[in-house]
Amino acid sequence: MGDLTAEFEAERGRLTAVAYRMLGSRSEAEDAVQETWLRYAAALADPAARAEIRQLGAWLTTTCSRICLDVLRSARVRRETYPGQWLPEPVVTPLDALPRPDGFAPDPAERAVRADQVGTALLVVLERLSPEQRVAFVLHDVFAVPFARVGEVLGTTDVAARQLASRARRAVSAPEAPRHTADAAEQRRVVQAFVAAAESGELDDLLKVLAPDVVLVGDGGGHFPAARYPVVGADKVARFTLGLFGQAGRYGGRLRARPVLVDGVLGLQLETVFRDGRPLRLVTALAVHEGRVTGVFNQLNPEKVRDVPPLGPEDTWPPRW
Repeated sequence: MGDLTAEFEAERGRLTAVAYRMLGSRSEAEDAVQETWLRYAAALADPAARAEIRQLGAWLTTTCSRICLDVLRSARVRRETYPGQWLPEPVVTPLDALPRPDGFAPDPAERAVRADQVGTALLVVLERLSPEQRVAFVLHDVFAVPFARVGEVLGTTDVAARQLASRARRAVSAPEAPRHTADAAEQRRVVQAFVAAAESGELDDLLKVLAPDVVLVGDGGGHFPAARYPVVGADKVARFTLGLFGQAGRYGGRLRARPVLVDGVLGLQLETVFRDGRPLRLVTALAVHEGRVTGVFNQLNPEKVRDVPPLGPEDTWPPRW
């Protein structure tokens, strides 16, 4: 059993990466990987099933992907009744977190993001895809799984799998989809400018940082008010953002913040007090392209940020870099 566990643990980080990109949920990804382990252990107890496992990594990826496909199909119904806009559970990593010698963060979910910088923007776009398109895109375009195996996961042909991935690719690269192409240095420069403009309260300063077609999405999960539909356009997003920070000051809550990695790219973690006295925790992910912010994604659903470590007394507003 120890050897089986070691073999599986060697694949856990990659499986979590696959599941997280497919599901957009840290908890659901971890559940899918755990179910994969259970099926793996059961298969190895059956000599006939064990004989079918010729390439462990491929078998585990196929099994995990099928589990994710089932979850996606059921999740679509749940998300149609979700209150307001939906955003993925953020994977938040401190900027000073030291990677392991293999280049990954210690936690499998954090490792899954840092292994290939995904960004919330891509996860949001993936939500627009059908379950089959999303699985085909993630497996082939992100993890280079051959279309023959993608078709096997989906129960279709490799030609049909190729078409699904192609449609997904067009949706991901559509002009209206927020783009994130900035490297770490550009992210830092633009996010610092965004924070400085929000702190100043000057509309013109914030407009200079925002792309003309910037989009803002907020997920309150019915617990806190958030825009029911995406806010689109630099002027509208700027006014909304300044109003958000202004409210934090008006309601007497001491706004605190720190820069963090959100889904692998630079963002912000903030805490304040809502107008009714409830603590409000917010994780903001930003997409940056050609020197401007193209997407602002505010996650304030307490059910989705409960696993994010709280801020400390040293975290102030404006945040320290």
